Amino acid sequence: MGWSDVKASVLAGGGCRIEGALPPRAVARSTAGPGAGGAGAIFFSSDGRRIRIPLGTDGPAILTVAPDGSATLRCGAGTMEGRIEPVGLHCPRQAFVTVSESCVHDCAYCPVPACQGPRKSIEEVVALVEEVAGSVDAIALTSGVADSIEEEVEYVCRVVAALRRFDLPIGVSILPTPDTPARLHALGVSEVKFNLEAATPDLFARYCPGLSYETIWNALASSIPLFGKGHVFSNVILGLGESDEELDDCVERLVSLGVVPILRPLNPVAGCSALSRPDADRLLRASEHLSNALVTSRLDPSVALSMCGACTGCDVTAWRDL
Repeated sequence: MGWSDVKASVLAGGGCRIEGALPPRAVARSTAGPGAGGAGAIFFSSDGRRIRIPLGTDGPAILTVAPDGSATLRCGAGTMEGRIEPVGLHCPRQAFVTVSESCVHDCAYCPVPACQGPRKSIEEVVALVEEVAGSVDAIALTSGVADSIEEEVEYVCRVVAALRRFDLPIGVSILPTPDTPARLHALGVSEVKFNLEAATPDLFARYCPGLSYETIWNALASSIPLFGKGHVFSNVILGLGESDEELDDCVERLVSLGVVPILRPLNPVAGCSALSRPDADRLLRASEHLSNALVTSRLDPSVALSMCGACTGCDVTAWRDL
């Protein structure tokens, strides 16, 4: 088994058994997205590639950690030597901050509405970034919706303005309004990620009631002239009921615009707890199709500076793992 096979197996299994004591600064905890409220995760790195492994899981693989942080990942016939990476905030080499840890929307795949966490003050966000600024390459912001999408955009823009003094690339992933791309670009943001989540409008309407699929597509399209190809991203979840053909059509439409799809395997939590994770073969098939689509569109995601495009721990990533 090569790296991509091992990673796909671990992601499809939801994690792996961890043996040994973890080094300092190894555990990352999520306050946004499907991992919110969990026990946390660690990042295993091998030859410049990485995988995020949730704690408290018992998937098909075993990760054995030595006191110095070196580690061995075994899955079936595959063995990978590497290290446990220290975490900046939420992931390695980034100060990745969730601004509002609650959400008034109720997307079925997301546990954040049930968590009802606080909104960080601008001073709190600045202080968090300040703690790790010397050990990270970028700042990334994401957020729920504490009141309304419009109010959240306004608040996140104020956070961005306060973070510019760190002179680091800033990536932002929030629910957009029509003018969000232009506002973020005017503030000096380097990259944006507006998440479609579902591969089809019908699935989006089912899993994200009250939100607009068209608004997200329009925000992605208007972002390309501002931020450039390879610096605009969108999550698409595998496992919500889409066919392979529907997923491929969504991927091809995104890359034709210049948007980089982040193919995220479903984490069966919240309203999706009865669904199953996509298997390893499906994750690899989807990533291979994306790889071909990227080549055809002459789109290079390896230029990513921040967020999931730079981390690549949660997905079988066409530009790093294959």
